[in-house]
Amino acid sequence: MNIVCLGGGPAGLYFGLLMKLRHPEHRITVLERNKPYDTFGWGVVFSDATMSRLQVADPVTASEILGAFNHWDDIAVHFKGETMRSGGHGFCGIGRKRLLNILQKRCESLGVELVFEAEVDAHADIGALYQADLVIACDGINSRVRTRFEKTYKPDIDERHCRFVWLGTRKLFDAFTFAIEETEHGWFQAHAYQFDGDTSTFIVETPESVWKAAGFEDMSQEESVAFCEKLFAKYLDGNPLMTNAKHLRGSAHWIKFPRVICDQWVHWDTSSDGRSVPYVLMGDAAHTAHFSIGSGTKLALEDAIELADTFERVGHGVKGMPEVMNAYQATRSIEVLKIQNAARNSTEWFENVARYVNLPPQQFAYSLLTRSQRISHENLRLRDAKFVESYERFMASLVSFDDSSRPKSTPPMFLPLQARSITLKNRVMVSPMATYSAIDGVPGDFHLMHYGARAVGGAAIVFTEMTCVSPEGRITPGCPGLWNDVQQNAWARIVSLVHAQSDAKMALQLGHAGRKGSTRRAWDGIDMPLNDGARDGPNWPLMAPSAVPYIDGVSQVPHEMTRADMEVVLADFVSAAERGAKAGFDWLELHCAHGYLLSGFISPLTNQRTDEFGGSLENRLRFPLAVFVALRKVWPQDKPMSVRISAHDWVKGGITIDDAIEIAKQFKAAGVDFVDCSSGQVDKREKPVYGRMFQTPFADRIRNEAGVRTIAVGAISEADHVNSIIAAGRADLCAVARPHLANPSWTMQEAARIGYTDLNWHKAYVSGKRQMETNFERAAAMAAASATPAAAKGEN
Repeated sequence: MNIVCLGGGPAGLYFGLLMKLRHPEHRITVLERNKPYDTFGWGVVFSDATMSRLQVADPVTASEILGAFNHWDDIAVHFKGETMRSGGHGFCGIGRKRLLNILQKRCESLGVELVFEAEVDAHADIGALYQADLVIACDGINSRVRTRFEKTYKPDIDERHCRFVWLGTRKLFDAFTFAIEETEHGWFQAHAYQFDGDTSTFIVETPESVWKAAGFEDMSQEESVAFCEKLFAKYLDGNPLMTNAKHLRGSAHWIKFPRVICDQWVHWDTSSDGRSVPYVLMGDAAHTAHFSIGSGTKLALEDAIELADTFERVGHGVKGMPEVMNAYQATRSIEVLKIQNAARNSTEWFENVARYVNLPPQQFAYSLLTRSQRISHENLRLRDAKFVESYERFMASLVSFDDSSRPKSTPPMFLPLQARSITLKNRVMVSPMATYSAIDGVPGDFHLMHYGARAVGGAAIVFTEMTCVSPEGRITPGCPGLWNDVQQNAWARIVSLVHAQSDAKMALQLGHAGRKGSTRRAWDGIDMPLNDGARDGPNWPLMAPSAVPYIDGVSQVPHEMTRADMEVVLADFVSAAERGAKAGFDWLELHCAHGYLLSGFISPLTNQRTDEFGGSLENRLRFPLAVFVALRKVWPQDKPMSVRISAHDWVKGGITIDDAIEIAKQFKAAGVDFVDCSSGQVDKREKPVYGRMFQTPFADRIRNEAGVRTIAVGAISEADHVNSIIAAGRADLCAVARPHLANPSWTMQEAARIGYTDLNWHKAYVSGKRQMETNFERAAAMAAASATPAAAKGEN
């Protein structure tokens, strides 16, 4: 084959040498616009795992790279005068110029043609000019090829919110170092690491709003570098910061990171000689990953390895090219997506450092280390067991009880939690899950068995499925209710069993189906209206904030609620809450999520009213808040209340996480103890972005921005997930749903799986009768005690 690589960066050079190494008969040309052995940038970082893959691909090149690497295991986090250090991370740093020189030399030794100072016209017919059978478009983040064929590649380019500058220093850091410093304008962070014998990379980053407030737009390059030197002086030990961007003027060396995602990576172009030639995007031209996880160069090299391997695996030569291209993108895009998702999480963490600054320094560092969700609690333990054990002891120290009764370290999942007068023995709750098994709203023997089994399975608290406040408020005829004495007595039977046979608590979730009511049980056709005249009887009339059906042309059209309707519904909620208290429930949750009645008021997709209950978010919250306030008055004051919300509608024009933060603040002001952070199920047009722990970021933001305790829910299926979420301060409780359906004793099984056997130590805490102070409460108290006048006014 005749292969042309447009761009002499890591992707083009490495693909060229790998293909030439395997098939010396190929003619491979690398076209680079810069001069020979000329490049820009400071250092790049690889993990030990990446180096292992390079070793397999080409031991000769890997050996040379390893010989030029500076290796370290530790990450050091400097925050608020404290340094937290974690080992076992395994990184290698090398100068970008040195890396490219090694790749260039290897290419030349194998016979790859390197053509420098070759400025290729973006619209040139490369296929005809070079008789190319394959064109590798590795022309960087501003790829001209990608722009030329953008209708095929369909790039999505998102310019992120921070400004950063890439600097260097002679200070040699012995760990991958993160330094976070506060100024009067806001927070700045430095990412620093050594990459050769006498130089370290030193990246300074801050949100653009802070960057502008500090005056960088009007600074010269020298002034901005001097600002950074002064800000981070205590980490530089008198060494100056250096720039290699002298050709740029003013603030131009401060840039924003563009996240690049392409729908397709291959464009087939017909050359003037009639051949169909694939143009394959590679490296930054195809995708980018934020520097905070150090994966840009890694991705480029692994792209090259994968495409070379695909030629060997799927078929070699021009005839098999379509199959190779399809297989390459199908395989490689999945791995890239994983890295980009992790990079997105990391990017957003650094863009929002201010969200986490009220955490204790130890927890701040833990949150930073686990920010991408690629490193979990147990993965961190594998890297540095002493660090994790020390951190677990720190977390446990925030819970006030007799230290002599506590193991040396306790997984965060098993730390107790105080909610008003209620003590939860751990941080696991059985999430509300509809079972559609009630008769006339009455929970029966099935429910007794269902909830009882889960209560003795180790979870701290078991939530009922949505329990409806009226017959018309049910989702299906099989949904339980709490509008009469028979139902109250049936629930009291279940609560009594749970209390007698376990130390779990029982929570009542109250709701009203609204426009999503009068439907069949899930197994008979989820969200489908009842079959009139069938065993469940006729459909009952529905009400909602607006006359908008859930599924156009299928669902029943609800009538728009009047003020009188609202008064009736509010009274139904109050009556049900009073019955719940009499039944002995420990906790009450108000369901304001998933498109049911109260959620229907909150979302602009479902609330089209023009009165005082529609329009602005403040107005749309008016009725749900009125219901909550009424319940808080009748619910025992020593027992907690939570509210479940849809923190994102996943539909354009619907609720977003920014709205959810304001919603949480309003419920907090009304006296809520916890916000249960779910999402979606409001509108059938939704397009959720699924993944493990995919809704946890909502709980994280609401907890740390609205200042209210949260419950995380959604694809939490391992103890490792729970430990990571609680330890990082992303939520205070974790709701586990489907795993508890499959295994009622999921909590105890997970405890055994991670080797934690002391499930009774919390009893010493209970008998000590000492008030627990959670990490969240302590952080809030510290923040309030140290608040400046500016902070008190919301200006900081």
